[in-house]
Amino acid sequence: MTKLCRKIVQVNIKWKIFDKVSIFKELFRFIWEKIIVCSTGRKPVRYRRLSRRGSSSPAMEEVEEYGVGGEGDRLTASCSGYDSDSDLVTLKISILGDCQIGKTSFVIKYVGDEQEKRCLEMKGLNLMDKTLVVRGARIAFKIWDVGGDHSSFDQIPIACKDAVAILFMFDLTNRSTLNNVISWYSEARKWNQTAIPILIGTKFDDFVQLPPDIQWSVVTQARAYAKAMKATLFFSSATHNINVNKIFKFIMAKLFNLPWTVQRNLTIGEPIIDF
Repeated sequence: MTKLCRKIVQVNIKWKIFDKVSIFKELFRFIWEKIIVCSTGRKPVRYRRLSRRGSSSPAMEEVEEYGVGGEGDRLTASCSGYDSDSDLVTLKISILGDCQIGKTSFVIKYVGDEQEKRCLEMKGLNLMDKTLVVRGARIAFKIWDVGGDHSSFDQIPIACKDAVAILFMFDLTNRSTLNNVISWYSEARKWNQTAIPILIGTKFDDFVQLPPDIQWSVVTQARAYAKAMKATLFFSSATHNINVNKIFKFIMAKLFNLPWTVQRNLTIGEPIIDF
């Protein structure tokens, strides 16, 4: 445990350094965009902020079509290929974690079986996507699922580059996969210091069958890791669609300042949400 604590402390130190470096990167990016505008006359591409309509902010429910703002605001989802469109806002999501922990099942549950048939497979990578329509804006999630073996580490740079969020996954019933999250996190942050970090425990349906003392131990360790990573923690189940859609709605809420009224849940025996 001493070695593990040392790793967590190192992650905290690296994170603080990355925070400082990111400030200079943003300043450099701002200056560079001004140079581009002056030299080409073109405005830099930015994500557009979704407008708020209505004063109410209902919770994002675990359904495929849901309200995200005032009454009448709807978000619908559909799958699409890897086409480009001038009206499309593309958001890259990276998924990292060990083998056999349910990463691919998690993605397939979100994008649907039809998209699985159209996924792009590369060595150590699975690429799938899903297009959403939010208040007239088309949002495309491009999901990069990195294989969990050590040879897949070579794919981390390309998978994490320009990602807006990185999902770090582990099997709730296998403690070693949680321990390995530190390695995945450290490697990912070498290539992307600004992406939203999310820690996800999979196979909650199996985990909830374990003795309460084991559940408590895993919850405590996972929360400590999430705090060190400054990540939001979710327990999920692809089999029963627990917190799968909700995680992507959380990403949307963070990126576009949409309402997010889901409460923390730290009750042992229930799917944890901690932020």
